[in-house]
Amino acid sequence: MGTPTSTHHAGTGLPQSPPVSTHKAIVERYFDAVRAGDHERILSYVTDDILWEILGLVRVRGKQELDGVIDNDALAGRPTLTIDQLIEEGDHVVAAGSGSVGLAAGGRVEFLFCDIFTFRGDAISHLASYQTNLNGTGLDFWQNR
Repeated sequence: MGTPTSTHHAGTGLPQSPPVSTHKAIVERYFDAVRAGDHERILSYVTDDILWEILGLVRVRGKQELDGVIDNDALAGRPTLTIDQLIEEGDHVVAAGSGSVGLAAGGRVEFLFCDIFTFRGDAISHLASYQTNLNGTGLDFWQNR
């Protein structure tokens, strides 16, 4: 019989977290790049034919179109994004959380999101995002994209 392995942090008795999968790590790095507004890093995580959509608001296909929506003149500054849950099943990772972003016209949009990332190999091939406004300020800045 093999040597038993511990599922607790040494000496603490606290459960040990399982290692983060490759796809979850890519999603976390993608969010870091979005927070930083780093076009090059964002585009490095997606396939050439990426389909990126905020359902009901915007739909873009391909790296060139995605690069064109990373910056939005209606926004002021970078978004704050907090991931509350990352759930993985097969080639899909779901990220649920909250965020906010300043508006060039003044004020902030606060929202909840649920993003579904689909992978082809280790690159994101589809990102479907569901967003719900929390403070009455519209997400209509996406409408003309």
